[in-house]
Amino acid sequence: MKVLLVGEFSRLHNSLKEGLKALGHEVTIVGDGDGFKNFPVDVSIKAVIVQLPVIRSITMAFYKLFNIDLNELERGLRFLYHLKRLKNYNVVQLINEKPIKTFPFLERYLLARLFRQNTKTFLLSSGIDLISLEFMLEKKFRYSLMDPFHENPGLKTDYKYIQEFQSKSHRKTHEFVFENITGVIATDFDYVLPLLNHKKFLGLIPNPINTERIHFKPLAIENTVVIFLGINRWTYHKKGMPFFEKALKIIKDTYLDKVKIICVESVPYEEYLKLYEEAHIILDQVYAYDQGYNALEAMAAGKVVFTGAEIEFLEHYQLSEDEVAINALPDVDQLVEKLSWLIESPTKIEQIGKNARAFIEKEHHYKKVAENYLTVYNGS
Repeated sequence: MKVLLVGEFSRLHNSLKEGLKALGHEVTIVGDGDGFKNFPVDVSIKAVIVQLPVIRSITMAFYKLFNIDLNELERGLRFLYHLKRLKNYNVVQLINEKPIKTFPFLERYLLARLFRQNTKTFLLSSGIDLISLEFMLEKKFRYSLMDPFHENPGLKTDYKYIQEFQSKSHRKTHEFVFENITGVIATDFDYVLPLLNHKKFLGLIPNPINTERIHFKPLAIENTVVIFLGINRWTYHKKGMPFFEKALKIIKDTYLDKVKIICVESVPYEEYLKLYEEAHIILDQVYAYDQGYNALEAMAAGKVVFTGAEIEFLEHYQLSEDEVAINALPDVDQLVEKLSWLIESPTKIEQIGKNARAFIEKEHHYKKVAENYLTVYNGS
């Protein structure tokens, strides 16, 4: 089978590609590498020309004066250039409903041509999309990444990208994509809940994790518990970083020499992995019901991760609270309580780390997950 994966967030499509190739299939990824994370792709549509030093000032001025991002234009033009190569695939899969990340009218034109020259198209509910955003705006989650904006409309700039999914032009893209796809797949429970009654919902397929490339090292704590916080300024409020920062200040003041805290900001993916290697505890995000990709990879490495692990997740996988991850809430007191419990019970850290790796191997192994995708591809 020939599979074309369009777009990349967080390494999801790269891991799926590795799984599908291991099962004997031909796979191509087209995308821009997801900004500074710089994930590998086979066909790059990354904006390069508009970022050249002699042109970048023009790009910035154009955006400031006309609210037009020339990076989006270049991505679209690069995709158009490569379109003639992106045909005769058995399956096309979009990372979300805006996978090319260009102007809405150009996005629809390019997707229309892509749909015509290939067989079946599937959509992932991953990242922000219109259905999950409306679910959040209607406050159907107990909490969500939109909460900081509801509480402080002054964060408008931080949420500008998300708000674009409510625009009339994006609604046209959303409707066009759903008219042409075979079905939509949720990548974790944060996307399952908004899609439950949708006629094109094909179910949940957990994120694939290539456990063969992630080295598991059992946690051994001697004198100091190492806590790691990786901050991405683009998602600072949406992932609840202020809660973690406040909790860490209290932990640092309380435990002094018992903890070592590592904070890094907006680093490329490969560097990020190296920086958290010595950590026992990873602080991922608070506004989630299930684990995102960074959390899953850290769990595969045997870390104790503060992330989404809500009751819906626990019931689905038949797990106990704190068995494989710590459910991080937008509550400083809860974070401090859980961190203190772990610092004072280092054997718990070691056990949760082992449980986390075993869980990833059982539920997220990249070959097993690739087989689940193939079942959906062939049965739809």
